[in-house]
Order: sequence, then structure tokens, then C-alpha cells
Amino acid sequence: MEKQAMLKVSNLVAGYKGVPMIKGISFEVKQGEIVTLIGSNGSGKTTTMKALTALIPIMEGEIQFQGKVINKLRTPQLVSTGLVLCPEGRKLFPNMTVLENLEMGAYSNKSSDSIASGLDKVFGLFPRLKEREKQLAGTLSGGEQQMLAVGRSLMSNPTLLALDEPSLGLAPLMVEALFEVLKEINKQGISILLIEQNARKALELAENAYVLESGRIVLSGSSKELIHNKDVERVFLGVD
Repeated sequence: MEKQAMLKVSNLVAGYKGVPMIKGISFEVKQGEIVTLIGSNGSGKTTTMKALTALIPIMEGEIQFQGKVINKLRTPQLVSTGLVLCPEGRKLFPNMTVLENLEMGAYSNKSSDSIASGLDKVFGLFPRLKEREKQLAGTLSGGEQQMLAVGRSLMSNPTLLALDEPSLGLAPLMVEALFEVLKEINKQGISILLIEQNARKALELAENAYVLESGRIVLSGSSKELIHNKDVERVFLGVD
């Protein structure tokens, strides 16, 4: 039985101050799937994420999530539907504790039992956060801060988790650990849309991939195919 499309983006145009940065892109994420968007700096990856989560206006095109058009929904409404962004740069509250940051992620959740269950899941994935739950977020290491950013997003109970450059600035061992956690999150039934500068790691993790260049999708297919594509090898994987 073929998986249903959870997120379907059709001919999307978006940008800043009336200038399009993404120019008619189309892609989809199916139920239970990990999909990655890769591209060089300035290709439109982060703009795509911001358009999907209503952080910038959509100029043209359509976004469907779980069968409903969501073009006109605001960010808090999108979170309530299950589409949640873990943003580039983490965007933590540095003067609040780990626990307080996680609780902020559950702001739309009014059930204390559900919040407690969410904390149990996050601490199960990231035991180090449990050890540091009373520590100020701003005093954590870079890797711990990224754990907290992902954990805070999970507190919103996503059905699709969109991650923007989660490995940026992390040491190689921490990158490995983070991607193992992303696999586990996916096993728990959460679909993942991953934007990632580490193209090799992203392609190794994802089932399907799209390559962005100058605001357009220039290649798409299974990650197994694209990781051996000569152009992808040359541009993103450092293979001559």
C-alpha cells in the first residue's frame, strides 16, 4: 500500500520584500518518511522552511498538510496541526532553564499529563537534558543546546518535524549522535523534513531528497540514487 502524502508543496513562490527567493518549487513528504532538501548557501533552503511555517508570506503556489490547504494559517495554528519547525540557530531562551525551555515548547498543550508524557519522551531521547534540567540554556554546550532545540520542538507533539540545519556548528561525534536520535524520532512515527548543510549525512538518513539551486529544484529522487549522482558528488560531497 502506497504511503499518503502528509505534506505536499505545489509551485511554491516566496521571498522577501516582493523578491522571490524560491521560484515555483514542488515536493512532498509522505507519512512516516524522512525527506531532505539539500543545496548550497543561498539556494533557498531556509526560505522554504520559513514559507512552510508562515514566517514569511507565500506569493504563489499551494501548501497542503494532511490533505488541507494551509497557505493562510499563521504559525501558532500550524503548530496545532502538527507541523513544527526546529529553527536554524536553535533560538533558545538563554536565561531560562532547560526545563522552562521545554515547557515553552508545549505552550499550545493545556494537558498536564500530556506535558509530563512529552517530557518523559524528550528525556528518554536526550538523557543529558534530564541531568541538566535546572541549568540555564545559555550555559549549555553547543551540542546540548541543539538537543534542547529538538526536544523543545518535540514538546509540541509534531506529526511532521521540520529541521533547519540541525548539525550546523556541531562536532562530528555530536553530529553522529544527533542523527541517531533523528532516526529514533522517525521510528516513533514522526515524519521528518530535513534541511542540512551536511549533504552526505542527510542523504544517508533520508529516503528521498530534493536538490535546490538558485531557488529551484534541479534534482530529485531516492537518496540512494542521488548520493551516487555525479553532480551531487562533485558539488556537495567533495568527490572529483
